[in-house]
Amino acid sequence: MIPSSGASPADRPNHTGSVAVEVEGLTVRYGELVAVRGVSFRALHGRVTAVLGPNGAGKTSTIEVCEGYRRPSDGRVRVLGLDPSTDQTRLSERMGVMLQEGGISPSARVRDTVRHYCALYGRGVDGDELVRAVGLEERAGATWRRLSGGERQRLSLALALAARPEVAFLDEPTSGVDVHGRDTIRTIVRDLAAQGCAVVLATHELDEAERLADHVVIFDRGAVIADGTLDELRRGHDEIRFRSTPEIDRDALAAATGLHASPLGGGEYRIASVPDPQVVARLTGWLAEQGHPLLDLRAGAERLEDVFRRLTSAGGDTPGATP
Repeated sequence: MIPSSGASPADRPNHTGSVAVEVEGLTVRYGELVAVRGVSFRALHGRVTAVLGPNGAGKTSTIEVCEGYRRPSDGRVRVLGLDPSTDQTRLSERMGVMLQEGGISPSARVRDTVRHYCALYGRGVDGDELVRAVGLEERAGATWRRLSGGERQRLSLALALAARPEVAFLDEPTSGVDVHGRDTIRTIVRDLAAQGCAVVLATHELDEAERLADHVVIFDRGAVIADGTLDELRRGHDEIRFRSTPEIDRDALAAATGLHASPLGGGEYRIASVPDPQVVARLTGWLAEQGHPLLDLRAGAERLEDVFRRLTSAGGDTPGATP
């Protein structure tokens, strides 16, 4: 929960399931370079939308337009029903933005900065409680320059929360953050969504996106190549992964069981198959007969990392195709 000062905070309306961010036919050009070409997607209140893509795919330019920091070359963008290019002042009162780096004076102290932001927004958020919520209570007197990379990320998150936002754009929120800090940030992000906030999460850390996202938008070469829930993107791509000795006889495995294992390195293998118990039994039975250990076994839908690799490597020359 975003901590309240109890001073009659401006209540944030909860419109869970309604559209908070709407991007239609967005194009962004830098001279001759077309960085974003005809992008369309939506982010809903009460949901975490992960925006993913390789470097240079256009996701940062798209989010900067949504935040009002960049004007579109073409297309239509609405955030909370407002045009970020012309209504940024009104929008900034209801929007939280977490930048990956910069924007804070090196001499600024944690507690003072958070209190200042809370006072500026005037949305009833308690600055001291917010410092505690992001796990920086013991570093409250430290300056920005004295913070570690992970601590800076937590401070940036706190500043984004000071607005008690209805929509929050978070750029790499767990980058450089330790395991316990990641747990804290995940809890905060999920609580934000539970309170009706539309969270737009831009990250390269696919494991974090898989843990947090209700919806995934994948960019590649300036276009959206996938847009849907994790279940929708995984559909039809079940797998069995197992780890054993580094060099099993895969031809013998295929001949005996009909299962074709692809090596992934380090003694790990992947079988593209529905994880039926009989299929798993054939695999484990063969390993036992051959005297191979079964060091690890995972069966089910493919991971988000595999979805990402499959789609971004299979885009070919048809950007904008949605599976």
